[in-house]
Amino acid sequence: MVLVGATGLVGAECLRLLLADPGVGRVVVLARRPLADAPPSPKLDAHVVDFDRLGVYAELFAADQLVCALGTTIGQAGSKERFRAVDYGIPLALGRLAAERGVRHFLLVSALWADASSKVFYNQVKGELEEALSALPFRSLSIVRPSLLLGDRREFRLGEFIAKRFAFLAPGKYAPIPARDVAAALLRLAAEDAPGRRLVESAEMRAWAR
Repeated sequence: MVLVGATGLVGAECLRLLLADPGVGRVVVLARRPLADAPPSPKLDAHVVDFDRLGVYAELFAADQLVCALGTTIGQAGSKERFRAVDYGIPLALGRLAAERGVRHFLLVSALWADASSKVFYNQVKGELEEALSALPFRSLSIVRPSLLLGDRREFRLGEFIAKRFAFLAPGKYAPIPARDVAAALLRLAAEDAPGRRLVESAEMRAWAR
């Protein structure tokens, strides 16, 4: 299993679950920076990589499955162009390289309102990525679409802080979801390893967690 984005909220939960799963023999992590809080494990194979030069690391993609949990915000990225580079360009480059190297199952963390025709830039980019990955020759493509993520982030996000304070007002489909439930859903989809394209949204992930 290859995991990209292990320093983020969902990715860190994925890593914790993967390392605790006796059915997983090896976890190759590709990250922008060293893993600070990863539990020690003999099956963890972590690499700090330059995502602008992914071809250099092609040999690390020798796996059956890849989980992409990369993501940022426009505020963090600094511009729409840089946001698109991180949330569209890098995952698509990962997908193309993974497909070339024979990865059969690509699993993506997207967003609840992903839609390539959306007038909201963030949702549009997420939807465009889903469409681009769907055109690649994977045996399986699993896409999870969480709503607002709950968990302990290293950085403060004002918008998320405000949204969480009023989360109780959100109807079921839009209610916030713990990052650990999203990670558990990804691992469930990886274990099922069903062929074809599958979309799973927050409500279904919360039902699985219950």
